Amino acid sequence: MMMNSKNISPKINSIEWGEISISEGQHYKDAKLYPGGSREWDWNETGTHHSPGIQPADIRELLEQGAEVVVLSKGFNERLKTSQQAETFLKQHAVPYHILQTEAAVAKYNKLRETKPAGALIHSTC
Repeated sequence: MMMNSKNISPKINSIEWGEISISEGQHYKDAKLYPGGSREWDWNETGTHHSPGIQPADIRELLEQGAEVVVLSKGFNERLKTSQQAETFLKQHAVPYHILQTEAAVAKYNKLRETKPAGALIHSTC
C-alpha cells in the first residue's frame, strides 16, 4: 500500500517516565497514536485501570482512524494489563497486535509505522 500523510502514523521521538514526545511536537503522559495523528490517552474515557487493563473501547478509536496493526504498552514496569475483552476484540477484527513493555512497544511501533498504518496505546509510567 502506498503511504501518504493521511495514513502515516506519527513517530515517537522519545519516551521517558511520565512524558512521550511525538514528532509533531506534542507531549503526552499517555498517548493514543494512529494514522494521521495522536492525542492524550485519557483512561477515564473508557474506565481503564491497571487491572483488568486496556479496554476494547481504548482500541476501537485506533481502528476507526485506520490502524491496521496495533501496539499496546504495558508500562515501564509492566503494571498495565490488557483485558481479555480487548484481546478478543482485536482477534475478532483480525488485527495483528503486540503487547510489550513500554520501551519495546515504542521501538516496535516506530518500526511498524514506517511500512503500514499503525496504532498504539503508550503508557509512560509504571
